[in-house]
Amino acid sequence: MGSLLNGKVYGKKDLPVTSLSIDSRTLTPSCDTLFVALTGEQHDGHNYIAELYKRGIRAFLVSTLPDYRVFPEAGFCQVDNTLAGLQKIASAMRQLFDGEVLAITGSNGKTIVKEWIHQCLGETMRIHRSPKSYNSQVGVPLSVWGLNPEHQLALIEAGISRPGEMEKLQQVIQPDTGIFTHLGTAHQEHFESMEVKLKEKLKLFRGCQKVIYRADVHVGSRQLCSYLEDLQTEIVDWSMEGEARYKYREIGRTSSQTSMEVTLNSNNINFILPFSDDASVENALHVFTYCLEKGFPVEFVKQQIEKLEPVSMRLEILKGIMGSTLINDTYNSDTGGVLAALDLMAQQDTLSGRVVILSDLLQSGMEDRVLYSEIAALLKGKKLDLFIGIGPALSEQRALFPSSSLFYRDTEAFLKRMDRTLFHEKIILLKGSRLFGFERIAQELQLKTHQTRLETDLNAMVHNLNHFRSLLNEGVHTMVMVKALSYGSGNIEIAKLLQYHQADYLAVAFIDEGVELRKAGIHLPIMVLNPDPSGFGPMLDYMLEPEIYNLRGVEALQKILHKRGISDFPLHVKLDTGMHRLGFDEKDLGQLIPRLHDPRFRVVSVFSHLAASGDPHQDQFTRQQISRFDHMCSLLSEELGISFRKHILNSAGIERFPEAQYDIVRLGIGLHGIGKDASLKVVSSFLTTVSQIRTLAAGETVGYLRSGLTLQPSSIATIPVGYADGFHRSLSNGKGLVYVNGQPAPTIGEICMDMAMIDVSGLDVTEGDEVELFGKQQSVSELARQAGTIPYEILTSVPERVKRVYLQE
Repeated sequence: MGSLLNGKVYGKKDLPVTSLSIDSRTLTPSCDTLFVALTGEQHDGHNYIAELYKRGIRAFLVSTLPDYRVFPEAGFCQVDNTLAGLQKIASAMRQLFDGEVLAITGSNGKTIVKEWIHQCLGETMRIHRSPKSYNSQVGVPLSVWGLNPEHQLALIEAGISRPGEMEKLQQVIQPDTGIFTHLGTAHQEHFESMEVKLKEKLKLFRGCQKVIYRADVHVGSRQLCSYLEDLQTEIVDWSMEGEARYKYREIGRTSSQTSMEVTLNSNNINFILPFSDDASVENALHVFTYCLEKGFPVEFVKQQIEKLEPVSMRLEILKGIMGSTLINDTYNSDTGGVLAALDLMAQQDTLSGRVVILSDLLQSGMEDRVLYSEIAALLKGKKLDLFIGIGPALSEQRALFPSSSLFYRDTEAFLKRMDRTLFHEKIILLKGSRLFGFERIAQELQLKTHQTRLETDLNAMVHNLNHFRSLLNEGVHTMVMVKALSYGSGNIEIAKLLQYHQADYLAVAFIDEGVELRKAGIHLPIMVLNPDPSGFGPMLDYMLEPEIYNLRGVEALQKILHKRGISDFPLHVKLDTGMHRLGFDEKDLGQLIPRLHDPRFRVVSVFSHLAASGDPHQDQFTRQQISRFDHMCSLLSEELGISFRKHILNSAGIERFPEAQYDIVRLGIGLHGIGKDASLKVVSSFLTTVSQIRTLAAGETVGYLRSGLTLQPSSIATIPVGYADGFHRSLSNGKGLVYVNGQPAPTIGEICMDMAMIDVSGLDVTEGDEVELFGKQQSVSELARQAGTIPYEILTSVPERVKRVYLQE
């Protein structure tokens, strides 16, 4: 490996390598795993070498060489850049592959096209495809590493966010065929123009034998085809308007399907696409064109296309029966997809164990014994308490799995004999091919609540976390606020996510919130913002760190520490610099300082809170607060003779006052996508459904107090969400808007406790359609404006009776 990467090898040489890992958190210990120590702004894989060595890892790719003599059984290959090294390894693997490599790029649709090609052709040939949406500088080499000689076709996604990235991916993928899906505005901030971004993306196709694209598309003033001329490759174009090798025509469209016609050899052939939205139609026609170019008969392609199923881009994390947690995942039903789901399962701390329910994996192209030997090996390293296999193939291969495993021929047999007690307080991974109807199992295992739900996009939350981290100076730590159910999203689930992504600190409002997190397996340091002395006992028992803001709290803490014989106890001192809510004034420091000399105390941090950091009109006051904070911290440090961490910035402060980052910043509402930066992603969506629609004549009234009046014949829909669910009563009588199938609909009448009525006159709406109160179509900030309040109140007023659903790619 040293010669391949132009690196130097230290310690053990010629160690076998059959798997790669870049993440110490999800790595399954194995002596033949190579750990690639990647470095970035907020992480450094070199920090985990000692831990991984203890867990059995022996091969390491590094850029900074540790004292390798401390690890006598390990081998280290040192290179200048470990990411470049990972890409070289994948490139070498690609050169050993004799099958076709299809590379797919574009701003949108890459994953959909990849999955639909697999749906169409997976039963006829052995296909390898990128797990999930692994299309980045790291994801692509990991995807290519999975190639093996048995594969006949590889489907590899490639995505970029900056200039210069695609050339590196091209060298890894070295595609034979390419598909360009669509050009959109994603990541446009890093490119001078759409044309510049297009040229960068097309670098992927250098050396391709064939490129498929849609011809009736313009970029700026030029047709897309004009940008492809320099590639010196066969151009395969299709179009819905104008001339192309494949000419498609829309015949008709309903709410669920699109009738199409394609002209082939002067013959017009009709077929059905099982989708009606423009994006799905375009993606499906890319797939249709590729299958025809691949040489499959048009009748076969028609049959396969008409059977296409929507691709679930995310899995759901739900509350299950008997205190369990249910991970519902039907995405990527192959060994790569199973491994990705198991990695997510490993993120969920549990004291009671893990259960996997898996169906036969269809369209793998592998012999059953080989396939399920791989699955059994994956499961072996994941510390499962129970494996349940459903399907005839798994049942036939039961000898490969632990003797405690349970097997059923089909879903019906499992449901008839299911023992619910097996799932008590377990983490349950439910992963099944659609043919097995695992949604019926999900219905049985899911805790029943009404259909209104708050969806939390965990990928978006991690994006926002990393965005704020990217604004920090080196060495500045991140404390994340998870008080008030983590702003309504769910404290335990969000705390687990933050712990997995290595936040430095958590903060809660009250002691019982911290206790709940400790019971759930959260081991990060936790600061309690408003600890009541009556709860100091549990606070000590569960190793929570209090904020102290008055002398009464200091004295109460002294007493219980003395009683328990505890010294060097961590605490955080709150200073009042202008918020005038909690904290010590400067005049209080004379009484505070002698008490802090008590050896029972260890001052971990000193902090304050900005009153108006998000308001530019208050910047002078904010800077006065920062100046007072500096002054008071200097007094404390001088009088105590110690150093301590300092923090004053909240989410808005992180964005607007980088000079005041000190040692820690406190991230709250920004984690949920609310802030000044347009790159922040929407995290929460408050969703419900239409319960009933009625037609009313002009002059009818709606709701309590007859306050809603129809001025014309109207269609009125009732939705099962009311002020007891967090849909504020102030939004009654047209003051609030919701979105039904992407269409705005105003409230009518008074919002009730459990229901509300909306005016859907003139809209294409049926009972059962989804309704968004806030989310991707209407921001929580906009709904808050309509209600005359702030986003914080909207988020935190969604009660626990509303089901929480967690989505993750």
